[in-house]
Amino acid sequence: MSDRRSVLRAMASAVAATALGTTKSVAQRPSPIAHRVRQSLSRWCYARIPLDDLCETAKSIGYASVELLDEKDWSVVKSHGLACAMANGFGSIPVGFNRPDHHDKLVADAEALLPKAAAAGVPNIVCFSGNRAGLSDGEGIANCVAGLKRVTPAAEQHGVTLCLEVLNSKVDHKDYQADHTAWAAEVVKGVDSPRLKILYDIYHMQIMEGDIIRTIRTYYPFIGHFHTGGVPGRNEIDDTQELNYHRVMQAIADLGYTGYVGQEFVPKGDPVAGMKQAFEICNV
Repeated sequence: MSDRRSVLRAMASAVAATALGTTKSVAQRPSPIAHRVRQSLSRWCYARIPLDDLCETAKSIGYASVELLDEKDWSVVKSHGLACAMANGFGSIPVGFNRPDHHDKLVADAEALLPKAAAAGVPNIVCFSGNRAGLSDGEGIANCVAGLKRVTPAAEQHGVTLCLEVLNSKVDHKDYQADHTAWAAEVVKGVDSPRLKILYDIYHMQIMEGDIIRTIRTYYPFIGHFHTGGVPGRNEIDDTQELNYHRVMQAIADLGYTGYVGQEFVPKGDPVAGMKQAFEICNV
């Protein structure tokens, strides 16, 4: 019996020593400095925070951009050493390129905004399909192609990319037409310009399609920008929601993506804590 107790004590000591050694090793291991994905904050999600304060906080965390800004705010983020990765554009979510009677104004507004964005170093401008309002998918695609073909020559001239955003029509934007990745890809293929891409909103496409990583891999050549958001609810991208954003970001980085990922969730808790948490989750 005494021999058995001695053996058990020795085994327990060995296990404890191993555990302590492992803990020490992990604790001393430096945190990886990854940053394979450049991250951005969407301004509208933090509308109550003054823009200068938001920029300073974003920069201190490691964000490279504050986005979805109007022209008047581009110089503010630039003064803080940040980019505006995606500018607010022309038209609106319900009023976009899928209706020919909107084209003249959209084209005029785009041609006025593009040289200003180029001069300010803004690389991307968001644009929209518009709502269906009875249009078939084929009609909507053809109309978007026709309208955007009028704009992309100026986008090419100025080196600014137009990003057609995909949004869900199930929860947030009823009747929006570009509500599937394949639909938007048909528009991009039809226009056939290096200055038209998809703004792939992961939150919206999780609601509409799921299968996020495979879809991103399939349509990657057509994607120019990404947005995040917790599903369901569009809140923090933590373990209260259904997506593994860390894994999604790894897949995006593995594709060689060099653009920005815009954090576009609405924080339920402390906004700064949410910014920090999201940055770490997506830092791959």
